[in-house]
Amino acid sequence: MPNTNSPYTAFATLLSSNGHPVSPAELHGLLLGRSCAGAGFDAESWLADASELLENEPSDNVRNALIGLQEMVKGELTGDDITVVLLLPGDELPLTQRAEALGQWCQGFLSGFGLNSGGLVLSAEAREVLGDLDAISQIQDALEESDEGENDYMEVMEYVRIAPLLLFTELTKPAAPAAKPSLH
Repeated sequence: MPNTNSPYTAFATLLSSNGHPVSPAELHGLLLGRSCAGAGFDAESWLADASELLENEPSDNVRNALIGLQEMVKGELTGDDITVVLLLPGDELPLTQRAEALGQWCQGFLSGFGLNSGGLVLSAEAREVLGDLDAISQIQDALEESDEGENDYMEVMEYVRIAPLLLFTELTKPAAPAAKPSLH
């Protein structure tokens, strides 16, 4: 019996029952991507970006859920013990569905990052992380139901969990003060 009380399932039900053909994973990825690119945590601009994915105007309960999601992400990224909990289906679902959601999360992240990263100078490491996420967004075809597939999924998921932290830390650290011109 699948756990219908998981945050993922509850959010998926809320979205589909309101006519939004989008996965919670993709929305969560979009939110984290824009946050990592320095979009800040203004609710209106987040709702504007999210509306693109939702394809129609969100009702109050969907808006509230999206704002709640943003508060959670803000807490995760700016809290003392920086950690990200990915909004993905639970282990009780088939691997193919979980891999598909992970791919959707990566697509959402890359979209959110791309929308907000104009003018950012990225380190080689940051560009590599984005390239990895792009590769992972194609993952669903590569994993098959097996112990090996499960292990691969867990490893990839662990990497995806750390990727936003690497980018957020790099791109939101305060700029070094400009060197004062030396007087000779």
